[in-house]
Amino acid sequence: MDSNLLKVFVSVANNNSISLGAQELGYAQSNVTSRIKQLEKNIGYSLFHRIPKGVKLTHEGEKLYPFAIEIVKKVEEAILQMKNVNHQTILRIGSTQSNAPIRLLPFVTKLNNDFPQMKIELFTNTTPLVISELLDYKIDIGFVSGNPNHKDIMVLQKFEEDIYLIESKEKESENCILGYKESCAYYTFLASYFKNQGNITFKTTIFENYETILGCTKIGMGKSVVPKSIIDKFDYSNDLKMTKLNKKEYDLSTHLVCRKDYIPMISEYLKTIKL
Repeated sequence: MDSNLLKVFVSVANNNSISLGAQELGYAQSNVTSRIKQLEKNIGYSLFHRIPKGVKLTHEGEKLYPFAIEIVKKVEEAILQMKNVNHQTILRIGSTQSNAPIRLLPFVTKLNNDFPQMKIELFTNTTPLVISELLDYKIDIGFVSGNPNHKDIMVLQKFEEDIYLIESKEKESENCILGYKESCAYYTFLASYFKNQGNITFKTTIFENYETILGCTKIGMGKSVVPKSIIDKFDYSNDLKMTKLNKKEYDLSTHLVCRKDYIPMISEYLKTIKL
């Protein structure tokens, strides 16, 4: 079975549209239509219902879809592996938002200096989503908070973090967690921490960056948990009431990780890089 036909099938299925699938792939719409017809002929079944607003999978199309996803993913993985047979030509890096201003920028700068011919791609989000991208072969390495302890993931390096519970220094803070996203490891920890103390009435306010979280914490809008490196970077050390958390109670150190079955060729370099 031609994996290129399956790639077209997956794109059309994801977009519920032949025209949008063609646009995503950079093909002419007639080209995509002919490839879908060719795949349907090879399979022996119609894969899409044509509806006024696009297309939807038939029962047979729904059965084929998960297999097509897996095949396309494996083929793309093989292509990337072959590109890196002799040297690392591309490195796709994922990072938590908290690591982006502290480690990601100096890390990328050092990579650019040491591997000037290597292409670098970046992805930032919360720890669970970075791990998901890693497991789905969409990134090669990731900076995450805590050890994933996953059978398919290898830890390349661990960076210790001093984590602080922060609140207003000037007045009593509101019973509210100020966080980056609810899937963020720091938010998850603080929510659990509050609940273990019997505090189940707290509210939540989500922000897009840590500088805003620090500023809102300072004026008493709530409490948060952040690494000391973030507090220092934005110069809030003297503006907040800070309580250092006991490392025996949590594992929020930063871990640089990769898949066990997809280890970067520069893994030894990554294990020793200083940030």
